[in-house]
Amino acid sequence: MGLSHLAMLRAHPEVEVAAVCDSAKYILDVLEKYTGLRTYTDYELMLDEASLDAVIIATPTGTHFKMVEQAIRRRLHVFCEKPLTLNPYDSWALVALSKEYGVVSQVGYHNRFVAAFGEAKNLLDFEAIGRPTHILAESYGPVVLQAKGATWRHRRESGGGCLYDYAAHTIDLISWYFGPPVSVAGTFCGHIFSENTEDEVYSTLHFEGGKSAQLSVNWSDESYRKMTTKITIWGTEGRIAVDRQECQIYLRETAKVPEGYEPGWNVRYTTDLTGPVWFYLRGEEYSAELDQFVRSAAAGLGLSETGHQNSFASSAVADSVIDMLIRDADGSQTDPNLSLSGPLAMDGSHPRRKWPMGKLSRRSADNRGN
Repeated sequence: MGLSHLAMLRAHPEVEVAAVCDSAKYILDVLEKYTGLRTYTDYELMLDEASLDAVIIATPTGTHFKMVEQAIRRRLHVFCEKPLTLNPYDSWALVALSKEYGVVSQVGYHNRFVAAFGEAKNLLDFEAIGRPTHILAESYGPVVLQAKGATWRHRRESGGGCLYDYAAHTIDLISWYFGPPVSVAGTFCGHIFSENTEDEVYSTLHFEGGKSAQLSVNWSDESYRKMTTKITIWGTEGRIAVDRQECQIYLRETAKVPEGYEPGWNVRYTTDLTGPVWFYLRGEEYSAELDQFVRSAAAGLGLSETGHQNSFASSAVADSVIDMLIRDADGSQTDPNLSLSGPLAMDGSHPRRKWPMGKLSRRSADNRGN
């Protein structure tokens, strides 16, 4: 993703890429030779020497907390790949810190920029299918198809595994649609090929108002050519089924019908819903999310003012749900000092926004047994 972001940003008409940092010398050598970019192997040195307004962080998840914190304390706007951190305490600490320093924050949950998923959000906000009752959130793909474990992607403590890599996307989508779940149950994290992390995740999520969701995720499914994410939503007045390609909706005769729709089956294709982007790589959603970050950072606006919600706060919700799933699968209780709006003080009051960053890091590591 780092190389993808680099290519898109180099083509963005309002962006100058000032420097690149990486631990792989051969990548830096190639970039220096063919692009002339200033390169670093020391991240802090780059932050101090290069004249920067913002940073894109696309490194293994286990490195995110320290790198994001260092950027924020230098008052740099930050786009970070998902998930934000490996535990919710650190994520909520970064939420508080970004607000304290007044920087724009964004996390790379690109599915929110897929037009079909956005159309499903519009239909839900319109209450087209009435009161939602149940959700099936699926994501499958062929990432791990043989026993191996040589990279960070195959160790949960580094941010690898099906839960952080695949399930995070479906969790973010359903939290965007319905808010965070209030509880999870029956979580199973299974090993197919990987020894040090999970290859499949299944769970039941419960939401306010009685809604439930089935989470079904497997990154060792070779029947899929590439990652495929699909959300199906049943409601009292119809059903929505959405993936990257299209949004299908069935509306009962008694449904509240949006303009351009009719009772019965309707289909809206991503290609018809998507606006143009300045540079296409991997998918228009990747360019769209970076463009939002660029525009927000240039204007000094928080994401709540730009119409999207891919901020550190929304990502911290996903990280909190992941923590709930891990604890449920392990048979441990949810931390009573953590809510889906941040770490709670012992008296149950608002998030501990004044805690020192180091204390948050140590506490979250202790709570997770690391």
